[in-house]
Amino acid sequence: MVEAPTRNRRAERHEATRAEILQAAWELARTQGVGGLSLGDVARHVGIRPPSLYWYFPSKNAIYDAMFAQANRQLLERIAAREWPEDLRELLRAVARFFVQFGTEDVARYQLMFQRSIPDFEPSSESYALALRVFEEMRERFAAAGLKDPADLDLWTALVAGLAAQQTANQPGGDRWLRLTDQAAEMYTDHVLGKKGARR
Repeated sequence: MVEAPTRNRRAERHEATRAEILQAAWELARTQGVGGLSLGDVARHVGIRPPSLYWYFPSKNAIYDAMFAQANRQLLERIAAREWPEDLRELLRAVARFFVQFGTEDVARYQLMFQRSIPDFEPSSESYALALRVFEEMRERFAAAGLKDPADLDLWTALVAGLAAQQTANQPGGDRWLRLTDQAAEMYTDHVLGKKGARR
């Protein structure tokens, strides 16, 4: 007879409370701004005393770090769930739509992941490794489709990030810059393919 493993209920409760704190932090970041997060507000939102928060997170930056990691895991999961085209033109159009949509659907998440909205916050090496995985995932897909020049990839990330930044900064919840995504992807693809033709 095989005995069932003993559950560590204390650890389960600890993780459940951490998850609740993170959810509260996201809710407050979306209403008060990601840079205006207050440990006292987070504690009150969860229903615990502020000093008790340090049992789960040693600092406000530790909460930001956990949020940063969580956001990048969400992005990696979405990337893995998609079927991506192999043709370069179709791939760039699909990736542009994907990243601009992801960036603009949650302004607080976009600011934490892609902008320096919190002056004294730097993600930990473990959390930043997740962001690097996102970049590497797309770099490999682009390379397989023929986009291998690092400068071309830098230009691509600037273009897509710029569209998302314009949308979140000037019309959050709207689609003024979101609607330009396909046009921008086509212009960029024509530029890249034109460079290849010139080399040949």
